[in-house]
Amino acid sequence: MAVPNYTYLKLKMPSPNGVITIEFTYEQAYDCDVECIEYAEALVEAETLIVNLNRLNSEAPDSKRRAETFEPAEAVKLVPVDPNGSDDWALRISATLNIK
Repeated sequence: MAVPNYTYLKLKMPSPNGVITIEFTYEQAYDCDVECIEYAEALVEAETLIVNLNRLNSEAPDSKRRAETFEPAEAVKLVPVDPNGSDDWALRISATLNIK
């Protein structure tokens, strides 16, 4: 039931005691436009963020998947931690590395 007049920046609406008139200045109208633009930009950024998060979520590896065994990418050799001790504690190093 409200009637806006954009030329004179007035809003008129009926009430039980007559017509209510709300007046605005050009500065208030400008501030309102700037606020609306900032709100629209924030919505676009939020939607872009949601799309990017959904894309990253679909590309993420499955966290519940378990590897059965670890297979080295290249040849390895066992080097004992204590050369005078038992072979229970040994390190696996690349076959191309020197023991020392």
